[in-house]
Amino acid sequence: MATKTLGTTGIEVTSMGFGTWAWGDSLFWGYGKDYGESDLRLAFRAMIDQGITFIDTAEVYGLGESEELLGKFIKETSANVQIASKYMPLPWRFRKEDVADAVTASLKRLKLSSMDLYQVHFPAPSFLNQEGLMNALADEVEQGRIKTVGVSNYNAQQLREAHRLLARRGVPLAVNQMRYSLITREIETNGVMDAARELGVTILAYSPLAQGLLTGKYTATNLPTGARSLDKRFQAAGLRKLQPVFDKLDRLGTEYSKTPAQIALNWLICQPGVIPIPGVKTVAQVEQNAAALGWELSAADVAELSRA
Repeated sequence: MATKTLGTTGIEVTSMGFGTWAWGDSLFWGYGKDYGESDLRLAFRAMIDQGITFIDTAEVYGLGESEELLGKFIKETSANVQIASKYMPLPWRFRKEDVADAVTASLKRLKLSSMDLYQVHFPAPSFLNQEGLMNALADEVEQGRIKTVGVSNYNAQQLREAHRLLARRGVPLAVNQMRYSLITREIETNGVMDAARELGVTILAYSPLAQGLLTGKYTATNLPTGARSLDKRFQAAGLRKLQPVFDKLDRLGTEYSKTPAQIALNWLICQPGVIPIPGVKTVAQVEQNAAALGWELSAADVAELSRA
């Protein structure tokens, strides 16, 4: 299994990870109705079977249920599973001790003594300013409860500031987790990607399939239901606008004997310093996404998709 390094930390993880927002989330994803713990246990085992052991979660996913489920499943395997979780800087968390308490709670749910990556979920305004927050996270690295620090949804200026503050403590900033896909490219033009590459920060790409838009499942005559139907890209006009991209994914899929989703994920894997983390909740999704690994699009095809 090919690996990539988290920033300049020396920590190597699989070139693609999996996201677990849907694990335990009944409000948005329908956990307990459309799927349950037994489905997720099978999905977890499929991850291990496919050799993908880098898994992203957060304390707010399912209000802790995602971490709880992962904690159960990790105990059932001998594989070296690498966990990334996230801290939500809620307004009333204004002491450095609140960061320590959150780490303690996450580790308890995960049934771990340490985790590989701990990220700030959003750059939310808080009484605990960025300096206090980064110092609290550096303390956790020094204590060995987290191996490295990341951020999520940070703009270029916020990313540079977090990197500077951690560097004063001798702690590298490992990642910035951002929405990034073949059709979600803002970080390429707003300075985030440039800053990340300059500083040696890895981009963890969430929603790498644009919430299913790049799977080929939806068309102008096969529209989604639920929350996706509110997104203009998933409506008939939006899908027609994206049809040239879908056509190229289909053509390349035929050439490489891959699905459109696998082509779209491989496009991300081919980007330097980028690790996609598609969300999964079934064995089929794990196996489909895992097939994006072990091969590479040609440089010409990467460029053609980028232009499209």
